[in-house]
Amino acid sequence: MRFSVFQVSRRGGRAKNEDRMGYCYTRESGLFVLADGMGGHPEGEAAAQLAVQTLSSLHQQHATPQLPQAGDFLVHALLASHRRILRYGEERGLADKPRTTLVAAVVQGESVTWAHCGDSRLYLVRGGALLARTRDHSYLEQMPADMARAGRVSRNVLYTCLGSPVAPEYQLTGPVALQRGDKILLCSDGLWSSLSDERIVEQLSAMPVAQAVPELVEQALRAAGDTSDNVTALALEWRSADAFASTSGQAPDAFAATVQGTDPKAAVPELDEAAIDRSIAEINEAIRRTAARRN
Repeated sequence: MRFSVFQVSRRGGRAKNEDRMGYCYTRESGLFVLADGMGGHPEGEAAAQLAVQTLSSLHQQHATPQLPQAGDFLVHALLASHRRILRYGEERGLADKPRTTLVAAVVQGESVTWAHCGDSRLYLVRGGALLARTRDHSYLEQMPADMARAGRVSRNVLYTCLGSPVAPEYQLTGPVALQRGDKILLCSDGLWSSLSDERIVEQLSAMPVAQAVPELVEQALRAAGDTSDNVTALALEWRSADAFASTSGQAPDAFAATVQGTDPKAAVPELDEAAIDRSIAEINEAIRRTAARRN
């Protein structure tokens, strides 16, 4: 695979950053994931981090070097993340469990498949036009346009997420064939709530992702002012599937699980909670070593 990727996260006007994002890859499969911990519930940042880490660990286990079915993997991993967040809350005796949104994409072969739960979004841009965008799991996004314009429901009211007492609703899309130059953006609501879809598409189309992403984040922060939510974006530009090369960038205040996938010759472990825990520990240790080298 040949692609460029850039990611950045800013705290905005909030006391802490509850957004998390990351990507991992083998030579034939890439996972890109973003989660936005939900305010109003305890430890939203923990729920978001568990979601990103769980998907990353499962991708490491099962992409050898490709996933057998990208769609099946995403559904399986999304539900595993939900269960792990619930277990985290139970272990800590939390009456109200941590919750998070999630959007994740798998790129392998010549196509992309994605899944989402909540209102973190994915945009697919081709040739200066919006080819696809996720539809938020919010009452505002699902209601008729005339009622939405009347402002009867807040955009922040979601009817599903990971970590809720009931099984999460989700949407799976793809596979969608990729063309050279396609750009895929994953972002939290701190970005898209301050910028129009048209502005996002225009910016992504005008420049490489390494320039477009930080500029979009800065524009969102300026537009929202002192009340800005956390603003997080992860974008990639597709080039080809014939060779492997990638470039990346990230902000220091963002969690980024950028971890090389497992050896494609290694045995694929069975999915269980212990295996997920071990993989997450390995990811955390890799991130710790990387941070130590930078310091």
